[in-house]
Amino acid sequence: MADDSPLAEKGLKARLLRLAGWLDLVNHWVGRVIAWLALAMVLVTFLVVVLRYGFDEGSIALQESVTYMHAMLFMLGAAFTLQQNGHVRVDIFYQRFSPRGRAWVDLLGTLLLLIPVCLFILTASWDYVRESWAVSEGSREAGGLPYVYWLKTLLVVMPVLLLLQGVVWVLRSGLFLAGVDAAAPPAAPGRAAIGQGATGGAEGLVKGGPPDG
Repeated sequence: MADDSPLAEKGLKARLLRLAGWLDLVNHWVGRVIAWLALAMVLVTFLVVVLRYGFDEGSIALQESVTYMHAMLFMLGAAFTLQQNGHVRVDIFYQRFSPRGRAWVDLLGTLLLLIPVCLFILTASWDYVRESWAVSEGSREAGGLPYVYWLKTLLVVMPVLLLLQGVVWVLRSGLFLAGVDAAAPPAAPGRAAIGQGATGGAEGLVKGGPPDG
């Protein structure tokens, strides 16, 4: 039984790293999809301008759709930006830390700051969003979009996606501190390996070394 313990522990770490990789893919694909909203915003704004100044026509729905897309782009993209390590850091010493030091910062920052803030936003917004759904709230403007309750739902979806990414950071940082080199934090912003634990990360753990790439 004692001889099987290290193998069982290694298997558990491999499964946790693989889980982190699959959870990573959620925000990865959300970010990939909503990135197209930036182009859509430009095209719709161009269309609104052409209709107004070229044909003397206006559309409240089109104008409001730009607001909807803008909100979706930033609120649904917040977790993807966190995944890419693209949020602004006030800690000027972070990049000078060793990988182990960065892992501690990521772990403690997620547990003490990110998760509590996300839980606060989620609980504070819940009744506000629920009341909007209860009346199927729409635009106050004539001809506007009747989906304000969908727009307000972003107040709930955003912290959920951030919490999901927080779980990934806790798993990766914890595993790295436990000796799993494949779960190392990125060396610089934007260099995190997307879905690393779902493929090469777990394989590297089983083989006893970091994944390829």
